[in-house]
Amino acid sequence: MYGSVNDKAEQAWGARGGGQQVLIAVDDPGTLELLSTTVGLAGYRTEAAGSRDAVLDRLADGGCDLVIVDAALPGLQPLEQGRRLDPADRPAVLLLVPTDSLGEIVPGLGSVAATDYVTKPLRIAEVLARMHVLLRGTGNANGGARGGVHECGGLVLDDITCRARRGRRVLDLTPAEYRLLRHLLVHAHKVLSKEQIARQVWDEYRGDNAIEQLVSRLRRKVDQDGPALIHTRRGFGYWLGPEDD
Repeated sequence: MYGSVNDKAEQAWGARGGGQQVLIAVDDPGTLELLSTTVGLAGYRTEAAGSRDAVLDRLADGGCDLVIVDAALPGLQPLEQGRRLDPADRPAVLLLVPTDSLGEIVPGLGSVAATDYVTKPLRIAEVLARMHVLLRGTGNANGGARGGVHECGGLVLDDITCRARRGRRVLDLTPAEYRLLRHLLVHAHKVLSKEQIARQVWDEYRGDNAIEQLVSRLRRKVDQDGPALIHTRRGFGYWLGPEDD
């Protein structure tokens, strides 16, 4: 289903770790081997846990930067509540979600800081890309401006908490909207084609209509109370920044 480990490792060229500690919580041996091998090759330190209790026991010891957890793992739902964890010590969480379960799981992600998801069957390049975003500003990885905080025109994104605001207004973004906004902000004032945007947000090209709809939703959230920051360069793509800069 996933292809060879070496092939998948070669696909992961775009995301490299800096020695951060990653806990992999899955109960399928094949998926565990695939993730442990490729995540390790990408520059992260890995360890495994096969149950919710094992995850909580490991997190209580501290020193874990991110948990990759299968949404099908029994007893998962209370995990986000972190009943044994100090909120300041909660690691980022990357959920592995079956496509047919997205409606049940994704709506609740907005209330959980530093959480994202990828759909199954897994694409390792996408897993590593999402990890890279969640872990910016930790360990030895290269973070964004000001330790993982990106700013432009009153718009602020914090890669550590995966939250965004414009001025004092917090933006309620889906994971896809956050990834798109971050990509535009990191490349502020640069026109990005639809193909470039699609690879960053979905790791594949999904057609003009899907991108236009995503940009339209994001624009309504970002620009609803102030001068436009997200602009269209017709025939070329989209760019972000104040128009008078």
